[in-house]
Amino acid sequence: MSLTMDPAGDEIRALEKATDWTGRRVLEIGCGEGRLTLRLASLGPAEIQALDPDSDRIKTARANLPGDERGRIKYHVAQAENLDYSPGTFDIAVLSWAL
Repeated sequence: MSLTMDPAGDEIRALEKATDWTGRRVLEIGCGEGRLTLRLASLGPAEIQALDPDSDRIKTARANLPGDERGRIKYHVAQAENLDYSPGTFDIAVLSWAL
C-alpha cells in the first residue's frame, strides 16, 4: 500500500496563500525525502536549501531530484540546532512535520 500525501492539494494551497514565494531564498528544515521541497519549488522560489539530519533520507531526496531542479534545490545533512548561515541569508524558513 502506498501513502498519498495531500491528495486534495490543501497543503500547497495553504502555502501559496502564506506569502509570495517568487524569487525568494527558502530554508526548509526537516525536509526528509524531499516531498514538500518539490512542492515548494513549484511556487517559484529562486533557491531552496533543504536540511535533514538523516543521511539516508537526504540520499533519497537527492536521488529523486529532477534534473531541472538541481541548480535551485540543494539538500544537506544538517541539524537545525547547528545552522551555518549568515543572518539574512533566507527570506523564508519552513518547518513541516519536523518535530
